[in-house]
This record gives sequence, structure tokens and C-alpha cells, in this order.
Amino acid sequence: MPETLQWQKSSFSGGAPDTNCLEIAATPTTLHLRESDTPATTLTPTPTALTALLAAVR
Repeated sequence: MPETLQWQKSSFSGGAPDTNCLEIAATPTTLHLRESDTPATTLTPTPTALTALLAAVR
């Protein structure tokens, strides 16, 4: 049975419920990313890929 992920919205997201934003959930070994407007699609980037993503958006 898959574990239930606890999703957290980005602090840069607006307060409105219909605001699209990035959400993140962590397990002991993996970070999961998704967009709030498509919650069924999740990404599980490697540490290298996540570092590159964060560097690109800065």
C-alpha cells in the first residue's frame, strides 16, 4: 500500500485557493514535486536534477 504524502505549498504561492503553485512532499529517501492544477502528475527528481532545477529558477 503506497504511503500518504503530506503536500506543502510553496511560500511564493498566492493565498487564493485557485492559485496554481508548486507543492512538495518528502519521504525519508525521496522528494516529490507536483503542480497544484495537475496533482495526479508527480515528479521525483534525483538530487542532481533538483539542484539543477533550483539553480535555474533562481
